[in-house]
Amino acid sequence: MDNIHIKATSKTPAVNFDYAKGLLEISGRSIPENSYQFYDQLLSWLDHYATKPQEATTLIFKLDYFNTASSMYILGILKRVEKIHLESKKEVKVQWFFETDDEDMLQTGEDLRQVVSIPIETIEVDADEL
Repeated sequence: MDNIHIKATSKTPAVNFDYAKGLLEISGRSIPENSYQFYDQLLSWLDHYATKPQEATTLIFKLDYFNTASSMYILGILKRVEKIHLESKKEVKVQWFFETDDEDMLQTGEDLRQVVSIPIETIEVDADEL
């Protein structure tokens, strides 16, 4: 299975989906002009990954901002990772990084924790660590 490596732009986040490591990371700003076009490839990759996931999967979000359209896809990613955990009984860990004093991003992580049945760890970091 091929990995996904996408460099960040001013409107799209960096993506590093590494199959062998079971590491899925999305970082930066997510305000793509066409959210479907950007996120569909990630959702398709996750559907394929779910057929033979690693023993442990770590999903990391290090977003400094995302728009409403992106939020639907972020939830879709979380739901697919949740399904991997529920159906395959594999270990899944989600880390939601947020900048110190960014109450909105912290609240979003906490809200998402209520929507899925997998634990989401919220991690406070300085701005230069996002």
